[in-house]
Amino acid sequence: MPAHSHPNRLADETSPYLLQHADNPVDWYPWGEEALAKAARERKPILLSVGYSACHWCHVMAHESFEDPDTAELMNRLFVNIKVDREERPDIDKIYQSAQHLLTRRSGGWPLTMFLDHEDRIPFFGGTYFPGTARFGLPSFQDILRRVSHFYAERRPELREQSQALIAALGSLEPEADGDEIVTPRPLADARTLLARAFDAEHGGFGAAPKFPHPTNVEGLMRAFAASGSEPRRDDFALSMATHTLRKMCLGGIYDQLGGGFCRYSVDERWMIPHFEKMLYDNGPLLALCAQAWQSTGEDLFRRVAQETGEWAMREMQSPEGGYYSSLDADSEGEEGKFYVWEPEEVRGLLSEEDYPVFAARFGLDRPPNFEGRHWHLHVWTDSEELAQRFDSSVPEVEAIIDRARSALLPARSERIWPGRDDKVLTSWNALMIKGMAVAGGILSEARFIRSAERALAFVRESMWRDGRLRATWKDGRARFAAYLDDHAFLMDAILALLQERWNDEELAFAVEIAEVLLDHFEDPESGGFFFTADDHESLIHRSKPFADDALPAGNGVAACALGRLGHLVGERRYLDAAERSVRMGWKSIERLPHAHTAMLLAVEEFIYPPQTTVLRGEPEALRPWTERCRRNYAPRRPVFSIPSDARELPGLLALRRPAADPVAYVCRGHHCEAPITTMEALDEAMREGEVASG
Repeated sequence: MPAHSHPNRLADETSPYLLQHADNPVDWYPWGEEALAKAARERKPILLSVGYSACHWCHVMAHESFEDPDTAELMNRLFVNIKVDREERPDIDKIYQSAQHLLTRRSGGWPLTMFLDHEDRIPFFGGTYFPGTARFGLPSFQDILRRVSHFYAERRPELREQSQALIAALGSLEPEADGDEIVTPRPLADARTLLARAFDAEHGGFGAAPKFPHPTNVEGLMRAFAASGSEPRRDDFALSMATHTLRKMCLGGIYDQLGGGFCRYSVDERWMIPHFEKMLYDNGPLLALCAQAWQSTGEDLFRRVAQETGEWAMREMQSPEGGYYSSLDADSEGEEGKFYVWEPEEVRGLLSEEDYPVFAARFGLDRPPNFEGRHWHLHVWTDSEELAQRFDSSVPEVEAIIDRARSALLPARSERIWPGRDDKVLTSWNALMIKGMAVAGGILSEARFIRSAERALAFVRESMWRDGRLRATWKDGRARFAAYLDDHAFLMDAILALLQERWNDEELAFAVEIAEVLLDHFEDPESGGFFFTADDHESLIHRSKPFADDALPAGNGVAACALGRLGHLVGERRYLDAAERSVRMGWKSIERLPHAHTAMLLAVEEFIYPPQTTVLRGEPEALRPWTERCRRNYAPRRPVFSIPSDARELPGLLALRRPAADPVAYVCRGHHCEAPITTMEALDEAMREGEVASG
């Protein structure tokens, strides 16, 4: 990156993305009062640029335009320039992504480039990536700058009229509810039908390229299978769609075949060539799903990938303090994917003469290059059975060769120049990985995963919880920015998942504190649902209430699910009522586009079919076989909490779940509770009945 004699105002920020631009000749400001006041004082429009550290096209635009002195001179003379990390400020990103779509009728993305009125910060023009020179059917960025500046100076009165229409349009994006909606299972069936229609039966996934993992779609299908019960009504096709999609991803280039972990998306329909950035928010849910797929099918591929992804998260993404880092860049040495791709001769030099042909056939090194016409990216082409036949060997021998080769290549790859790592800690994304590690740790009996999740949660509590309120991000000892809906909802959900793996009184109390903050500061008490920002958050041009999923599951869906589960666990009616209000508020949107609201559909499902909550009390060793029986099968609507006898100060309903001399189980479905169970035979019967009733 070319150095600039005077670093701009981003030099004092903690965001790795903003710091990447601190030496630009552009006079960048972070979002804040200084920049907004300057724009108002000088009556200059604002150029808002939103991106993130691992974004490939953000880097391209930076190299082409923001590092170019001539372009920077135009930007500095004509605009007040504000740079935002969308991971630190998803509140700003969500608003202006929606505005970009309304203005251009095109999908958004990053980098996001928006031009705002100096007076009220309402956007009047925008787009995503603009090239340094005219190409791709787009004018050059310099040309855009001149045109926008001229238009703003000459026709601002027209723009003011447009601004009011835009604000009204943003408001119309929010769902409306009258509180009397009849909530039915219909959208659950409709979503499954729509997913089946979009399902790629050959390559897995939904729709054509580019293909994104969409973990909530896969989870919804797996839950549909679990909820369908036993033959003859068991929905085997739902499980098949979910596991076929996961299987193709696990065998594809979107999965790092050497180091573990999934990339953000595939540019092709075969999951072969990814956009190489690795995001924490994808890997947490996919880790859990792979473990659950192994639990459901016994297919060893899923167990191995879950194990490797958890190992990757601990090895490459967990900080010494305990929190998980945000992402790994797609680029290294200025080239996308350079860290990950191989040349056949390079691999041949690292393997024995006997091992190389097997490895090459497995991962396509004996085929033409599959990345940019000149490199090889590892993608499973041939399974072990076929390789065993081809090389007159056995399947165990083939697998041993592949493991041996991977063990040789991974250290060699580690000697390369690494992609950049965004080492800030985000509460919401940490919560997704905490849950993934907890779920996988329990299913795989991997205690290290549980301990890793514990460390991350402890870090969030100690470093990002201040005076009864959460912070959204942490880096270099600084916790910053008021936390958002996703931070609270995802963290509460993660704590409930971790509590099922081992009990901790203080963590339950933390979950209750988070629930209270949600109700006090985020809920709309009149209409229902949760706003993305708190009632004491910075005032922006719009306060959204998100129900549809985007790259992350919708915060309202996760909040409603978690509040419902916590409400049933501790017997708190206010949590259950808030969850119901959120479901009813989002109901019309859910009915209209069910497959776009998969997180909300999980909340709908648990509202209609309340979970079977099992609380076990007793001495830990005595409870172990009871816990194993309760969690024998994949049963997402049957949470189980094993609470040792010495747990004290349990809140609400839990205080009545008293231990006895021998293990005792308290089983409730929604508000209906059975008599305490004191024998393994009675527990087995209750679990079998629950499996038939709800999965």
